[in-house]
Amino acid sequence: MPTELRLRGRLFLDAEIHVLTGLHIGGAGGKVAIGGVDSPVIRDPITDEPILPGSSLKGKMRSLLERWGGYEPNHAIGQARIHVCKTEERYRNCPVCHIFGVPGEISFAYPTRLVVRDAFLTDGSREVLRRADTDLPFTEVKWEAAIDRVTSAAVPRQIERVPAGAVFRAPRIRASDASDEAHGALMVYHIYFPQDLEWFDHVVEAMGLVEDDYLGGYGSRGSGQVAFRRLRLGHKIASPRTPYPEDITWLGDPSPDLTEFRRQLPELLGQIRPLLSSG
Repeated sequence: MPTELRLRGRLFLDAEIHVLTGLHIGGAGGKVAIGGVDSPVIRDPITDEPILPGSSLKGKMRSLLERWGGYEPNHAIGQARIHVCKTEERYRNCPVCHIFGVPGEISFAYPTRLVVRDAFLTDGSREVLRRADTDLPFTEVKWEAAIDRVTSAAVPRQIERVPAGAVFRAPRIRASDASDEAHGALMVYHIYFPQDLEWFDHVVEAMGLVEDDYLGGYGSRGSGQVAFRRLRLGHKIASPRTPYPEDITWLGDPSPDLTEFRRQLPELLGQIRPLLSSG
């Protein structure tokens, strides 16, 4: 493997995450008062608004990409199992390990390429949910019943969900600027070697796998269908002898959906490739 480790640039992928069916990403239930829901969603402790953790999205992307590619889930992290290349030879050509990272004890690994930010309600969604007659602030309560397979007894439970129609997005870079350019990026992708640019397609592929699956819990019962919309790609690339760019250079107009973004991706990466060569 190459021995020189130099950050050549970063790609920035911004997108809105549209909730198509009620979304449940669970939070700690320790603060739920008597009479509260059985399974609450995770909320921002300051605003009390539901959030979409970057760890949930990144973990789902990795899990689905591993299954799609047939990667062996050979490493346990708590109760979960992920794929980890155990030898340098296997690691060298494994996009999953490079993009999503490996445990710290793997001595031959390079830094994780992909960072996924937490996402928050957009201003529009916040206002709609604030005015809506929801069961709880910004959320709905869905009643379900677990059926005992022996006695057929029904055990009711309450699932808190972010309602369909809500939209999440990465936070603004400049809070005082309401323009679209003020938004940050949902994902940041680090480029250390030329191969990293070619592997970026796997990030977008994983997003497509998420759209066809679900985020959060209770997906097999209808929850968690999402769609990525208003996607755009930007970069910060400069030679080692020039200052690191302050602003993201965005390429083209936002794509309305993931299908259109994937169609445009080869052209967008084609604009970035010469910049890396010159840097």
